[in-house]
Amino acid sequence: MAFGRMTNTNCFISIFYQLSCNKENRKTKMFDAKELVRKAIEAKDKALPTYSNFHVGAALISRSGKIFLGANIENSSYGLTICAERTAVFSAIIEGEREFEAIAIAGDSEDYISPCGACRQVLMELCGKNLHVYMINQNGEYKQTTLNELLPYSFNKEFLT
Repeated sequence: MAFGRMTNTNCFISIFYQLSCNKENRKTKMFDAKELVRKAIEAKDKALPTYSNFHVGAALISRSGKIFLGANIENSSYGLTICAERTAVFSAIIEGEREFEAIAIAGDSEDYISPCGACRQVLMELCGKNLHVYMINQNGEYKQTTLNELLPYSFNKEFLT
């Protein structure tokens, strides 16, 4: 996992992360990880955590470079609540995107916030195991990992055949 902090004095974290699109040697895309982290932090302001008062924001970047925001939206029937990560990925799917590079998730906690189990499963199926995940704490510090590291041995469509 890579660690970073959103400060101007951060000399050891590269602004850009170069990622391969897939194993078939497609053109390599670049994205600004710090910008994605900043967008996730901004998305927290759009959250509607009526019951938990725990704000979560997410920013998902597609391979085409478009960023989709998400925020948690709660309901009195807790099972109908939706997380920020799923809000972002469902918005991207509605807009026709099907390939993704990374997601950043920001929360109100001192620790780095990671996707819940339901979000991990949705992200795995719709975004893929190589999705880069940036987990951000309330101070704007972040860790980088992959979805496969967060959800090894995941359930997938191959089990349904």
